[in-house]
Amino acid sequence: MADAGRIVVGVDGSAPSIRALRWAVRQSELTGDPVEAVISWEYPAAGWASMVPGVSPDFDPEALATQILADSLKETLGPERAAAITQKVMIGNAAQALIEQADGASLLVVGHRGYSGFKATLLGSVGLHVTQHAPCSVVVVRGEPDSGTD
Repeated sequence: MADAGRIVVGVDGSAPSIRALRWAVRQSELTGDPVEAVISWEYPAAGWASMVPGVSPDFDPEALATQILADSLKETLGPERAAAITQKVMIGNAAQALIEQADGASLLVVGHRGYSGFKATLLGSVGLHVTQHAPCSVVVVRGEPDSGTD
């Protein structure tokens, strides 16, 4: 068997990203490829957190992203299985972070959309961007048919 690749999965805590995580872990069980769960964060568009009304000056977006990723993995997979997943917290645009992390990977997995105000969209902006620019194969995981879920 050739050298195993990596399965990179975007996880932001949203229901679609949790479905993508579950899918990536099942695929990993079939292929033997290790899973890397990736979350990214950016400073608010208005500038530093202290400049945004209602945000504490000691707000740490990296710590929040780290916690969201760790909690998502533990709640979805359980502590033991979550410990086997490589966790990457990256600064920057989500789509670009996933594309960079997918370099050399065998597969990139994303949910059909994350946290967005556009619930009617079939594919979110991150999913659209990575399907067009990823350096490897991409799987976009959607909700269950007729389930009423995202």
